[in-house]
Amino acid sequence: MKSVATAALLLTVSTPALAASQLPRTVLPAAYDIRVEPDAQAMRFTGTETIEVDVREPTSTIVLNAADLDIATASFDGAAAKATVDENAQTLTVTLSNPATVGRHKLSFAWSGKINTSAAGLFAIDYTDNDGTKERMLATQFEAPDARRFAPMFDEPSFKAKFKLSVVAPAGQLAFSNMPAASITKEGGKQLYSFAETPVMSSYLLYLGMGDVERKTVMSGNTEIGVITRRGVADQGDYALGAAKKLLAYYNDYFGQPYPLPKLDMIAGPGSSQFFGAMENWGAIFYFEPELLFDAKRASVSSQQRIYTVVAHEMAHQWFGDLVTMRWWDDLWLNEGFASWMEGKATGDLNPQWNLVAEAVGSDREAAMRLDAVATTHPIIRKIETVDQIGEAFDAITYQKGQQVINMLESVVGADAFREGVRRYMARYKYSNTVTDQLWAEVSAAAGRDIAPMMHDFTLQAGVPLVTVNSASCAGGGTNVSFSQTRFGLDEASKAATTWRVPVTFAVAGGAVTSTTVRGPSAQSASAQGCGTLVVNPGKRGYYRTRYDAQSHAAIVRDFASLAVGDQIGTLGDDLALGMSGDQDLARWVETLSAVKLDADPLVWTMVVGQLGRVGDLYDGTPLEQRYHAKALDVLSPALKRFGLEPRAGDSPLVTNLREALVGALGNIGDPDVLAAARSYVARLKADQDAIPPAIRRPILRTYAQNATPAEWETLLAMTRAETSPVVRNGYIALLGLARDEALARRALDLVRVTEFTAPQRADLLSAIADNHPELAFDFAAANTDLVNGLLETSTRSSFIVSLASGSNDPATIAKVEAWAAKNLPESSRGPAKRTVTTIRNRAAYADRLRPAVTAWVGG
Repeated sequence: MKSVATAALLLTVSTPALAASQLPRTVLPAAYDIRVEPDAQAMRFTGTETIEVDVREPTSTIVLNAADLDIATASFDGAAAKATVDENAQTLTVTLSNPATVGRHKLSFAWSGKINTSAAGLFAIDYTDNDGTKERMLATQFEAPDARRFAPMFDEPSFKAKFKLSVVAPAGQLAFSNMPAASITKEGGKQLYSFAETPVMSSYLLYLGMGDVERKTVMSGNTEIGVITRRGVADQGDYALGAAKKLLAYYNDYFGQPYPLPKLDMIAGPGSSQFFGAMENWGAIFYFEPELLFDAKRASVSSQQRIYTVVAHEMAHQWFGDLVTMRWWDDLWLNEGFASWMEGKATGDLNPQWNLVAEAVGSDREAAMRLDAVATTHPIIRKIETVDQIGEAFDAITYQKGQQVINMLESVVGADAFREGVRRYMARYKYSNTVTDQLWAEVSAAAGRDIAPMMHDFTLQAGVPLVTVNSASCAGGGTNVSFSQTRFGLDEASKAATTWRVPVTFAVAGGAVTSTTVRGPSAQSASAQGCGTLVVNPGKRGYYRTRYDAQSHAAIVRDFASLAVGDQIGTLGDDLALGMSGDQDLARWVETLSAVKLDADPLVWTMVVGQLGRVGDLYDGTPLEQRYHAKALDVLSPALKRFGLEPRAGDSPLVTNLREALVGALGNIGDPDVLAAARSYVARLKADQDAIPPAIRRPILRTYAQNATPAEWETLLAMTRAETSPVVRNGYIALLGLARDEALARRALDLVRVTEFTAPQRADLLSAIADNHPELAFDFAAANTDLVNGLLETSTRSSFIVSLASGSNDPATIAKVEAWAAKNLPESSRGPAKRTVTTIRNRAAYADRLRPAVTAWVGG
């Protein structure tokens, strides 16, 4: 799954179903035969199934999962049985008239269920097609535990089984699932799709979709790759099809196990989700349209790159997650961390012009370390005890930190040995479930060394190591270095003494790389060949922050322009983080920032844009705000002048992406030239819907929306109502929430209250309002909890409302968040609320800590 938010799982307010009380292992599913008939207009469906089960011990009861299903009948080997649903625990207990004997039996059910308006279980996506026709597509979303909303199932990842699925669909509609249709027959004016049986797999990977759609295909070896879209936009899937064809060959080779299904469909849904952007259903990957379809008239290069990496992520899951699946959600990172790492590796290898290795230093590495350096962090492998906690596990620790520690491991053992370890793991455990140590065993065997102790340090304990260069001196043609290791923390709770076996690499700039293991606070000596500027963690593949002594840092600043791009980005990241944590004066970051020259690599400037925004956010609404904006304008305006606001022929992808970031940042702080351009472009949209160049369309529209006057906001609302493209319309709806004018934000809240837009669209609008008005958005949601929960997926209800407040600079918001959580969430579901409180608290601490240095820098 490609996650877009951290979430938890609820039914009404919260579902305290104990995952610690996992299903009994006395009865195991072997094969499901499921038939469903949806009524899309009534938003209901009916279903029947027979599950072949293996009874391991004699038992009078069988427990499996069900949620939001009305069970009509239950039987065991043809004899009627009593079915009791526990809605709170999401379980279905079948009581048998006679105890089941050891062996193979048949368990059957009939039921009805609801079609949801947001992405949980079987759900509807309502949209208006390009010709103005109102349409309804049906799709399923089962990760984490929502297959139980579709059919009674043993809905845990370790209960793997085969699935045969049939669906009664309206005549003229296409139905699609994990496997190709084995037959399509007429039935009472409708059509019955019977799909071929799947390989053994986990329940959360089952998929069903249907609608008035098109399918376009290409072949890659013996595998048919398809893209399924609403009518009229299938050609926008060509880019993804081309990417998937290359990626399938790449993965078949890398994993050493050929993709085992006959087809691989990629389904584009025109809706949205608060929780995810795409889902790796085996052979039927579901994407929301912006993650899959490339519209050359509207989308930027960054959107193109996003599509490639998301396709790479979801296809990597066909092996890491689908072929081999974690045993329980504690090891979710075996799915998500590895898919995140593979997306970068495969995309980077196939698109070297994007320099994703260096780009990831400023994006994924920083995202992981920011979350991992605060009190509410958690280990990569975490104990999952409640259904709510499963959803919370889809965060930057699982994804980006997981990705970064795998990257580090590959650099330690070597690319060939690591790949051989992965191939051994896939071959040994295909169609099975695993825990992380089974992977470490295979990589260790391939590498000829035990990597488990080091990897336990980074996966079983939370936090970020801090490696300090105590001193570095030249002697006898070499550089002698003194290292020590402590814990990097952005707040006091996260600075608790922790020890890692840190694989530290270092070199004199341009020289051979030396490695050593640094463990603990005691000084440890090492030496590098040659004398000159010392670079620690070259390429920044090690998961740790680096703090240099004064002399070494001065050399880094002096020779900054000659460092590799990844090292420039990583140094900026470390210096700002160390300033925010109080481990060194922010003045060092200012020195490093001043070393970024106008001709620096676009990726370095992209890092600068992001950092200036993060620091500036600390002073929104304070006396420093305007002076800080003026300083940021001084820094960024020359860069935009260098590259130009208008796209130029021959621009590299990195330049195009930087321009997009610069226009967005300058528009956000009210740069008059960018604002004038935005208003001019939007005025032209009335005559030409493609008037804005794709490369700057997104930041131009955001600039217009953020700075909108009442009349301009009305113009945007009119554009939204007139728009027929569901993807463009979704984007316009979010823009309506971005206005800085509080009165306009309240107008946007009025649109959240009414039903003009779909439930997901209204949730997206509320999130957008929180960008500039977090207190207003949270107060609204807290006062209208039932209304807002009704807009949300079950997988987001414990995180969505509290996350609205996370951008607040008002300490009073903390008490309001805590009070809402205490009233509405059980203790086990308050992780997102605690993270929001920590974020607000830490932001105030950062602002106070950095204020003297920032004031000096902006000249106040």
